[in-house]
Amino acid sequence: MIAPARVAAYEILSTLSAGRADLPTAIAHARESLRDDRDVALAAEIATGVQRQRAALDHLIAHFAKRPITRLDPEVVQVLRLSAYQLLHLSRVPASAIVDDAVKLTGKIGKRSAGGLVNAVLRALSRSRSQLPLPGRPEADSDRERVLDYLSITLSHPRWLAARWLDRIGLDRSEAWMLFNNRPAPLTLRANTLRATVSDVEAQLAQQSVITHRSHYAPAALIVDEGRPLRSPESTAGLFVVQDEASQLVTLLAGDRPGPLILDTCASPGGKTTAFAAAAGPGALVVACDVRDRRMTLLHQTVHASGASNIRLVQADLLQALPFPDQRFATVIVDAPCSGLGTLRRDPDIRWRRSETDLPVLAEDQRRMLRHAATVVAPGGRLIYATCSSEPEENERVADSFLREMASFRSVDARTVHSQLPREVVDSTGHLRTEPDRHGLECFFGVVFERARG
Repeated sequence: MIAPARVAAYEILSTLSAGRADLPTAIAHARESLRDDRDVALAAEIATGVQRQRAALDHLIAHFAKRPITRLDPEVVQVLRLSAYQLLHLSRVPASAIVDDAVKLTGKIGKRSAGGLVNAVLRALSRSRSQLPLPGRPEADSDRERVLDYLSITLSHPRWLAARWLDRIGLDRSEAWMLFNNRPAPLTLRANTLRATVSDVEAQLAQQSVITHRSHYAPAALIVDEGRPLRSPESTAGLFVVQDEASQLVTLLAGDRPGPLILDTCASPGGKTTAFAAAAGPGALVVACDVRDRRMTLLHQTVHASGASNIRLVQADLLQALPFPDQRFATVIVDAPCSGLGTLRRDPDIRWRRSETDLPVLAEDQRRMLRHAATVVAPGGRLIYATCSSEPEENERVADSFLREMASFRSVDARTVHSQLPREVVDSTGHLRTEPDRHGLECFFGVVFERARG
């Protein structure tokens, strides 16, 4: 019998390869067919690990198969990827069992004739585990192609992205970013201060054997060390939401008191929205928008669980004129849809779904969203623009373009907007900027604009 987790991992990888879903959605679908939580965890670990290490795995498969990866059946490639990942990165299962299951799985998917190849490739890989034929780290002044081989193959990032980072931040920092992206991310929570203090949430989780520690930068962040908080009563009680620490820092850009009327334009799944509601207080109103039905459902669920009574939901598309022609908001937030290239640690499949040609298209949409959002900012009010991208086309270039076009706005130094925003995460231009090698966080960017009063 083939281990259920490996069958599920194959199904997840096949779904990703066909473009039918992203990694979290594919894992959620696979979970429905597994009864044992341990199988769910293993299938997710294998599928996620394959996405992190895919380029290195493909290089090794091609080497031991003695043919390009493109000359292998796609279904066989998925079996080899997940099995190679287990052989190289997981130690709980003997190599012989992994190889045996791989051959059986090859037959199960209708590729029995490839069983001998799968067996030979994986056994050769297993014998070579102590000295893998991967490009080694070159010197910084080495031939550019050798450097890119190391970054794109051994550290498993798209070559186009490796080239961009190498040119912009150099070999050492590019390597640090990639190593960061290839490590599993911790589970990070934001205490819902609408219901309890951070200390209270921390203590209540501890009573459920969920051990956390405070984050270094975000004041309401708790990083999980042990336990399963999403299975705890505190999860269903709305005492916390799952939210990346860098994402939590974006919410601080709205200030200690963001004003009586706040608009969150790209709000789903709602973690930031509920943080704005807590900061604004019960006397303020937060209007939260998103465009798709599914995202509005997620937003509603998060808001309901938080217990916030000062949030109103409106379905709206920020690529179009907003449905508030006569309303002006003290604070407007545009947490813009972007490439997601700053979150490759948490969403490793993004690196293989994005291309360099996506960036100008996304940037144009972001500029358009900012123009629409700007129309509803009150005189003296503030407009927050943020992304989870590492790339300047979506970050400072969009911000600079907005300022050139909108003379009534100026940028505000983020160090002045919130008493709890650490100065270390604000760059020399006054923008929020988190980076893996400097902060141990995903790449997030945020800028605060203020509209003139006159």
